[in-house]
Amino acid sequence: MSELGLCSRREADEWIERGWVKVDGVTVSQLGSKVLPHQRITVERQASAEQARRVTILINKPMGYVSGQAEDGYKPAVVLVTAESRWKEDKTPQQFHPSQLRSLVPAGRLDIDSVGLLVLTQDGRIAKQLIGEDTSIEKEYLVRVQYGRPGRLPESDLKLLNHGLSLDGKKLLPAKVRWQNDDQLSFVLREGKKRQIRRMCEAVGLKVIGLKRVRIGKVRLGDLPPGQWRYLAPGESF
Repeated sequence: MSELGLCSRREADEWIERGWVKVDGVTVSQLGSKVLPHQRITVERQASAEQARRVTILINKPMGYVSGQAEDGYKPAVVLVTAESRWKEDKTPQQFHPSQLRSLVPAGRLDIDSVGLLVLTQDGRIAKQLIGEDTSIEKEYLVRVQYGRPGRLPESDLKLLNHGLSLDGKKLLPAKVRWQNDDQLSFVLREGKKRQIRRMCEAVGLKVIGLKRVRIGKVRLGDLPPGQWRYLAPGESF
């Protein structure tokens, strides 16, 4: 069901437990039941209706908040999602309700000392799309840097940032890295290893002074103010 894009694995388990899944017209009651390629999976309307109620929230994460669970005394970004902090320019007709905070999880990380676009979602399909193993969704960052060696960063090192570096013994996927101005680089990545950009920069003698995520796929941070949030609009997709 997850591979077909119907839902996440966790949602599939929930739907099966509730009796909402049928294979060739017969209700499946056992988790992990095998389905052959020629068989047809159908789900009850309740499942689609519940999925439609699930929200995806875009937040401009400020520095000092962690993406997921609270850690070392730092608050998770989800605490910023309140009726008061909703961006007044959000045109989505969706009404905020505290129940939307239930099962709202980050679809991807943003380090505590990084800012910008963070996605929180209740929708397993979106989480899989953004952080699944085979995701090809681009993520764009603006990175302010300081070069720790005499002169400017050599062109050969800029090429290395684009392709050729390895982290933890594994080659990185090709990236798109270019200068925005004298001290700021644009990074476009299709993967998200822990502190990847900072470690890439360190490898060529650059120190990261500031890091901001400005785009995930087709969705841009835009004018969303720091610490505020909006809903992913109907018809808007990554």
